[in-house]
Amino acid sequence: MDYTKLIQAMQDRRPGAMEEVQTAFTPMLRYIIAPILPDTRDAEECLSDVLLQAWNTIASYDPARASLSTWLTHLARNAALNRRRSNQRRRESTALDETVPDSREDPEQSFLKAEQAQALWAAVGRLRWLDQQLFLRKYYYYQLTAQIAAELGLTVRAVEGRLYRIRRRLQRELGGVYHG
Repeated sequence: MDYTKLIQAMQDRRPGAMEEVQTAFTPMLRYIIAPILPDTRDAEECLSDVLLQAWNTIASYDPARASLSTWLTHLARNAALNRRRSNQRRRESTALDETVPDSREDPEQSFLKAEQAQALWAAVGRLRWLDQQLFLRKYYYYQLTAQIAAELGLTVRAVEGRLYRIRRRLQRELGGVYHG
């Protein structure tokens, strides 16, 4: 579908242009955001943020690089992932705030955790590019396996198999025991 007039209307800040964008793209944007942000209120706030961001950055949109729907898809996906990460960090810091006053972690435990995290990131860095992408998308960005498969052009079963082998390799390298 050609959205040239709609893009021009947004760039010219014509009245009603934003309503047309909402009508045309809200179902697609909800479809993209919903798996990443299952909380309805959170998803709706993200949708509003995406539409506002689209309105504010339409001047940077280049039709030669991607279609309008692709551009909006990337805006939505990135905004949802950022919101999810932010929510997770907020929950983690709240959990830390609740536990720190009662029992502070001793320096040795803190050092060991930091050392383990550093070893994990070093091991992930030694993986092949595709394996790194799979690992990060699944365990850092919390993407669904089906979404990873679709974006990388693999089958769900292939992604699951590779993730299994990646976990086993990392556990061997890090001295862990694999538990299935």
